[in-house]
Amino acid sequence: MQFIDPHVHMVSRTTDDYEAMAAAGVVALIEPAFWLGQPRTEVGSFKDYFSTLVGWERFRSSQFGIRHYCTMGLNSKEANNEPLAEAVMELLPFYATKEGVVAIGEIGYDDQSAAEDKYFRQQIELALELDLPILIHTPHRDKKNGTYRSMDVLEEHGCDPTMVIIDHCNEETAREVLDRGYWTAFTIYPGTKMGNARMVDLMKQYGSERIIVDSSADWGISDPLSVPKTAALMLQRGIPEEDVRKVTYQNAYDAYSQSGQMDESHWQDAPEIDQNQLFSGNSVLRAGRRTAEQAEDADNIVY
Repeated sequence: MQFIDPHVHMVSRTTDDYEAMAAAGVVALIEPAFWLGQPRTEVGSFKDYFSTLVGWERFRSSQFGIRHYCTMGLNSKEANNEPLAEAVMELLPFYATKEGVVAIGEIGYDDQSAAEDKYFRQQIELALELDLPILIHTPHRDKKNGTYRSMDVLEEHGCDPTMVIIDHCNEETAREVLDRGYWTAFTIYPGTKMGNARMVDLMKQYGSERIIVDSSADWGISDPLSVPKTAALMLQRGIPEEDVRKVTYQNAYDAYSQSGQMDESHWQDAPEIDQNQLFSGNSVLRAGRRTAEQAEDADNIVY
């Protein structure tokens, strides 16, 4: 099977993770702009980070045959630093129109403060202006109220729910999100969000319509192979392959291809990988990888 991981933070992962994901069948991924674990203090940090998402990470991913896309947004935690948030909002339109950007996100609430609400609404309007999907981060604390409030605000702004992905859903929120017509995404992030066994149970309850599975792998204890591992468990527990394909590939594709930036031809008709390519003078090889021809030559040397 082929997979799309529509929420994974590769800037905090190693090149080994790209190799493992490619070997497991991941053909495309989406990297949402997010919080880096500690607050940024200067707008230049955001500028360089956004540039990394559309530059180096896109290149690094391509070296292992995985198509890299991203989303752009001011995350809810850092929206509470209003002077910095204002400066970031000036940057966003420039980066949101870059090639490979498939949504505004991840945006929404953390503490559900007035500042978070202000910049959430501004970014909704930016997405509407650019006709881009929206990726919603639902809060880890008071998730139910934060999720419902997010949808209420989206509806106040006239958003089409088929253009919105509500992520970090769980058993408490899934039914309402589905009933209101949104793409309903589940983060397979054991211990704090959603384990893959729980995801199987939810699939059996709700089916595969508008449901998306992702890893949200980042700098914490997490697994960039969560999507293929969850697919394997689903198959093992009797969920039909077509339903598994929908939640681990097709639904994510249908949701994010609405941006006009994502197309299956990007990985189905991709050129042959040349790992000798450079990005700003840098490569992923670190002189540690030999081509098949080089390896054969080395094996033929008589010492």
